[in-house]
Amino acid sequence: MVDVLASAIGAFTNPAKISNTFASERQMSYTNKTISRHIDYLEEAFLISKANRYDIKGRKYIGANLKYYFTDLGLRNARLNFRQQEPTHIMENIVYNELLIRGYHVDAGVVDVYSKNREGKSIRRQLEVDFVANQGSQRYYIQVVYDMTAEEKQTQEFNSLRNIPDSFKKIVIVNGTGKPWRNEEGFVIMGMKYFLLNSDSLEF
Repeated sequence: MVDVLASAIGAFTNPAKISNTFASERQMSYTNKTISRHIDYLEEAFLISKANRYDIKGRKYIGANLKYYFTDLGLRNARLNFRQQEPTHIMENIVYNELLIRGYHVDAGVVDVYSKNREGKSIRRQLEVDFVANQGSQRYYIQVVYDMTAEEKQTQEFNSLRNIPDSFKKIVIVNGTGKPWRNEEGFVIMGMKYFLLNSDSLEF
């Protein structure tokens, strides 16, 4: 169970998906109820923490899909024998933990976007916003990206933020030491090191 969750940080999952993983990859059968109970034990032991899935446009929590993060990434990495060192997911876990330390309530956001295909039919896509961080009347939408030098990656990360229909601050945290700056769309971009070393970094 811990191995499966450790492999899935930064990805939406639920007990049914985890149960299917055990069945398909390990030929082991566990009920959703058993999976849920063991996840609860891990949360109560402060080994993992969850971010609920939040529909930003609909302003509501949706579905059973959640994201799980480890409170101690060293334990997570050791459990996986230091394999699966995906930089973006590890950065995401670090940012999540730091936001909790700073007192924010943190959800994993989704934004529905509609477009038309060649036949003129409406197509719905669901874009992810890594974190929706709330504290009192404050709210921040945060994307975490290891490498955003490719134009395609910039488009992917910015599209989620572009389709949020409110004026709360939108922030992109990237790998590096860069100080915060605003692009032409008003999005704040800052380096991971600056974010971690400055407790008021989101206030830029």
